[in-house]
Amino acid sequence: MHTKEEKIAAFERLLDIQERLRKECPWDRKQTFESLRPNTIEEIFELADALMKHDKKNICKELGDVMEHVVFYALLGSETNDFDIADVCNAQSDKLMFRHDFIDWTGWTVANDNMAINRRGQVVYKDELNTEKQAATPPNGNAPSTATQVELTWEQRKQKEREGNKTVLSGVPASLPSLIKAYRIQDKARNVGFDWQKKEDVWAKVYEELNELKAELAREDKESSTKELGDFLFSVINAARLYKLNPDNALEHTNQKFISRFAYVEQQAKKLGKELKDMTLEEMDNLWNEAKKIENNK
Repeated sequence: MHTKEEKIAAFERLLDIQERLRKECPWDRKQTFESLRPNTIEEIFELADALMKHDKKNICKELGDVMEHVVFYALLGSETNDFDIADVCNAQSDKLMFRHDFIDWTGWTVANDNMAINRRGQVVYKDELNTEKQAATPPNGNAPSTATQVELTWEQRKQKEREGNKTVLSGVPASLPSLIKAYRIQDKARNVGFDWQKKEDVWAKVYEELNELKAELAREDKESSTKELGDFLFSVINAARLYKLNPDNALEHTNQKFISRFAYVEQQAKKLGKELKDMTLEEMDNLWNEAKKIENNK
């Protein structure tokens, strides 16, 4: 592993390279926030793929691609004097320190002129430094000892940010994939106390939504069936969250499993000199079961 100095030098090198590319590369010169956006989304998904596969070599590579985009956007911001990479880093550092009010930041500094560190080592807004409420707060009192305890106070702390999200759910990006968005919506609501008292209670809701979906399907009402399907999926995602399972990861594992098994069916069909469309469902199912056995024996 590298020293802190080596890490800083490596990041500085990336900044220098990106600045030179912006000046000398025709492609880099023409880029804007809007033109880079699709590439950024692609890089994020490539990183997500590497993370799912636990491919450490590609994780490193894709992190580099994502970091390069962060540096590039900051460079674009500096060209219009709106912000630069220092502003990005400082704002993120201030935010992290503010949200982790149970950590003693005495001796550290904040970049935001409207913020300061109080005598208990918490990052606060300057006009709150001498309030009675702040003075009554014990040093590191009731500090969370588990990740769950931190999560339960996370949204409340975020709501105190004066330039942050004004409502609990406004921080959920509209462009998030629907499955991930549903999970984040539920998780954010949970962080302010809107949740099932016992995780087992969710199953009654899941079965209720399933029965309503089946009823609409029996009526062959497509619009109502679509609505009830959404409600059912939302309830299943809720159940997964309560049992600390990530539904997006779970579904992707199943996607990859299906792809692998179906590829085996295709390969074996070719060996038999057959096209899938000409095979019976029973023949394909037999090959599918073979794929499952091979998978289970690995």
